[in-house]
Amino acid sequence: MEWMDNSFWALVALVVFFVVVAYFGIPKTINKMLDGRIRQIADELESAKRLREEAAALLVEYEQKRIAAESEAESIIATAREEAVRLTAEAQTSLAELVARRTKSVEDKIAQAEAQAIAEVRARSADVAIEAARVVLTDEMNNRGNQVVDRAIADVGSRLN
Repeated sequence: MEWMDNSFWALVALVVFFVVVAYFGIPKTINKMLDGRIRQIADELESAKRLREEAAALLVEYEQKRIAAESEAESIIATAREEAVRLTAEAQTSLAELVARRTKSVEDKIAQAEAQAIAEVRARSADVAIEAARVVLTDEMNNRGNQVVDRAIADVGSRLN
């Protein structure tokens, strides 16, 4: 019996092994395990797809928020620039008004000082003129005082008659 060599017995053992495996339902168990694993992988793929869609939605949302934030920032910058221009213009106007007021004030002070100086010069001139007149009259009175008094008395007498 040549055909009953080791290869034959290996074949018989293999057939017996498959029959025992089939009898105990191992292929069904393996199929259940594989089906469970397939379901698990499908669930993970579905979850990954859902997460990817959520991530894409979040990306779109954040992109919109970024664009809105950029436009708001540009608006704030534009408003700040306009405010700066307005404040600069107001400051220049205020400065021009201040310079004009100060110039007017200084001019008024100069005019007042000038008027005061003129008044002082006139007063001093009047004082000097009075003093000069007093000196001249005193000298005249000393030199010709009696003649003037006599003439004044005579003049009064002729006017009364």
